[in-house]
Amino acid sequence: MEAIEISREAEAGLKKRPKSLFPWEIPFYMGPITVLVVVFVFAPLVIILFFSFLKAGPLGEIVYRFNLDNFRAILGGGYGKVFLYSFYLAAQTNLACIVLAYPLAYFIARYGGRWKIFLIFMVIIPSWVAYLIRLYAFKTIVGKQGLINSLLIHLGLISAPIEMLYTPFIVMVGLVYTWLPFMVLPLHASLEGLDPALLEAATDLGATPIRRFFRVTLPLTRGGLIAGSILVFIPTLGDWLVPYLLGGSKVMMVGNLVAEKFIMLGNIPEGSSLAVMLAATLVLILYLSIKWGGKEAMERIL
Repeated sequence: MEAIEISREAEAGLKKRPKSLFPWEIPFYMGPITVLVVVFVFAPLVIILFFSFLKAGPLGEIVYRFNLDNFRAILGGGYGKVFLYSFYLAAQTNLACIVLAYPLAYFIARYGGRWKIFLIFMVIIPSWVAYLIRLYAFKTIVGKQGLINSLLIHLGLISAPIEMLYTPFIVMVGLVYTWLPFMVLPLHASLEGLDPALLEAATDLGATPIRRFFRVTLPLTRGGLIAGSILVFIPTLGDWLVPYLLGGSKVMMVGNLVAEKFIMLGNIPEGSSLAVMLAATLVLILYLSIKWGGKEAMERIL
């Protein structure tokens, strides 16, 4: 009996012992990630910020004289239309992802049963295929001679191919196709953690399915919804490959504008200033979203 008591005291002592690191352990653990973040995140941002305050000369050369002309051009409305259109398209994509992902995540969480892992796997597996390959496959399907037009003509529903490519609609569909899994996963995690007893209690108290959803399910899964929106809205806003491949020159988003300034025109200062404004906007959106979504939103993102 005495031995048991001693053993329990020893166990309690071990549990209470504070976890401390030796001074040499801190750089050992934190050093590699710190170096990676500084070299590949902060250093490029500092370089881009430096170039954003410069100006391109008449022949495209960089004039090393600090000024705010690039930011005045952006804030003065020169590129405001492109920024607003990018926000509009990103908001449309985010809303479409929520509408499609919420019922799917709810079904998997509540009724997936033994097929739950398989269904999650089916959601994830498209994102394992290379981004560019998926977009070219999508472009082939919706093209003039693609699968959809061929099927509609074969069924006699249309007599001539529909021009779907290079329209804002198909760009939005392409963005939804690309980023939908990133909305499903955090929503599923939130719904999986939802206590079924709360839903049963709401039903017992007379709540209809719609009222139960808006008063119980939706508020308790707000963190997953915000996390999914962060994971979809932010990359969509800065995306340039989807609008470039599916929208051509007819759909211009801010990501395309930055790429055009850097690659096509070689105007590094203007491209840098646009990139800085885009990055600042995204950081602000991320901060507000996490602040509104709370700890759960951050956990779902990580």
